[in-house]
Amino acid sequence: MDLGIRRLISRWITNSLMKEEAGESYSTPLYDFDRLCYELRPGDVLLNEGRSHVSDVIKMATQSPWTHSMLYIGRLYDIENPIERARVKANYPGDPNDQLVIEALLGKGTIITALKEYKDEHIRICRPKNLMPHDAQKVISFCINQVGLDYDVRQIFDLLRFMFPYSFLPRKWRSSLFAKNPGAQTRTVCSTMLAEAFHSVKFPILPFAEKTENGKIRLFQRNPRLYTPKDFDYSPYFDIIKYPFFGLDDVSIYKRLPWENEEVYCNDLNDCYLKASHEPVQIESKGEFPDYKTVEIDINAEKDLPANEVVKKKQRQTN
Repeated sequence: MDLGIRRLISRWITNSLMKEEAGESYSTPLYDFDRLCYELRPGDVLLNEGRSHVSDVIKMATQSPWTHSMLYIGRLYDIENPIERARVKANYPGDPNDQLVIEALLGKGTIITALKEYKDEHIRICRPKNLMPHDAQKVISFCINQVGLDYDVRQIFDLLRFMFPYSFLPRKWRSSLFAKNPGAQTRTVCSTMLAEAFHSVKFPILPFAEKTENGKIRLFQRNPRLYTPKDFDYSPYFDIIKYPFFGLDDVSIYKRLPWENEEVYCNDLNDCYLKASHEPVQIESKGEFPDYKTVEIDINAEKDLPANEVVKKKQRQTN
């Protein structure tokens, strides 16, 4: 087949797989993006719940909402190595104060992206426990050196086939997951790149463990090509950090959240009904949700009020 035709077919398939579902959006506020940006540390792994066609396939195969993983590298000045800092600058033409991630994307390869591009997505922080700062920089350096690599489409499809029970098929049909590739690496996928980066500093994700006869433990690295985004969520060596719209750090703060009518259940914001009668109910918009800071300010203000004034305030809010 002519090379040009093959490229056209490949591009068409890639665009089809990366196309997002029409009308798909998150009606529920899942997290506070501004606070997440403030709390991030270089070396954190971010997971994303994709909404493309290929994401749906990955969700089905991995039984997890997480379909994409990326590494937070901070701002340009957070990168200590001047050579790698220059490489990031050459591959990201935006504002040097932007917060950046490195990711491997189908159709784009390994690239540097501004974190703000994910503002409307569902993302989660997976923080490697007690990872030393200099090792965090080594992990970041490893990923920076992958920038420009193509995306390994074959590995993705082989990995999806590997997850389904088909023991009657020969192992060589899954060769890209087990083959030795001498020479320079030219292709990768998101979770494999991150697994190799953490392996480079001997940081565990989901290693194989064996207990020896004398009671000692020894670890074996898992094939990095077998990792998927959910493994960073599942790993006991990564802390899962969430910053919801409403923080629950204060005692009983959840009692003060702005819940709507308790007699109403909703399948989504356009499909609500009364619990008792199951009659449909139309929800009227009352403006934007208060963020967690507003709720905390209200609680702190209540702490300074006499007890009888707090009761009166709650009665007014109820009415």
